[in-house]
Amino acid sequence: MKEELTTDQQIRRKTIKAFVGFGVASLLPFGVWKWINSSPKLNNTFVPLRKMLEFNERLTGKLLSDSRLAPTFPLSQAQKKVRVNGGVGLLDSIETNYKVKIESGDRKFEVTLDELKALPKQEIIFEFKCIEGWSQIQHWGGVRFLDVMNHFKIGQKDAENLYKYVGMETPDDKYYVGIDMPSAVHPQTILAYEMNGKPILKKHGSPLRLIIPVKYGYKSLKKIGVIKFSDTRPKDYWALFGYDYFAGL
Repeated sequence: MKEELTTDQQIRRKTIKAFVGFGVASLLPFGVWKWINSSPKLNNTFVPLRKMLEFNERLTGKLLSDSRLAPTFPLSQAQKKVRVNGGVGLLDSIETNYKVKIESGDRKFEVTLDELKALPKQEIIFEFKCIEGWSQIQHWGGVRFLDVMNHFKIGQKDAENLYKYVGMETPDDKYYVGIDMPSAVHPQTILAYEMNGKPILKKHGSPLRLIIPVKYGYKSLKKIGVIKFSDTRPKDYWALFGYDYFAGL
């Protein structure tokens, strides 16, 4: 016959088992962390984590379509004081004869802001989302990037195929992004020259910036100086620091 344990003994035994179980369980995440920390790096990110980012990119990329739109809001909900986040590439003064350099295949030319403003205007009020965890409903106006491509006949490498990527850079080349073509031609992607119905301020990317509601904010490049089309991934400022290249929502 087993001796019956007192209540205190039972509590003590269960406590010991719980601590042992917790200790064993804690070894698993520690082992995973040690394995990740000892793995090689790719683009400043440990390879296992980079593989996970690539998996997320494939998954969110399949969900992207022209019919999947970012939610929009009434004008009354747009913030009057738009949050500023980041100023890389904005230190140079705004040129009076501002032009955007375009490179599409063998074609290289420049486009003025007035030429872009002559195209149909598109306004959007959406929730701008930052990777840092904050979001804000904002009101932007400009021209759809797809309309720019169609008007100037750029981005198409032959009669049936578009290039796979669009690269954009600030005039000083200090900030740059790479955008997959499906996201670039999404109907909500615009080259914005207005914020809250007025010309964009310097700190927000004057005189022209990218607004791409289907991605996190770090892809919406301020002060566009160069637009390039290619079949290879353009350089991307934050991807070089280990952030997700696709950055889809």
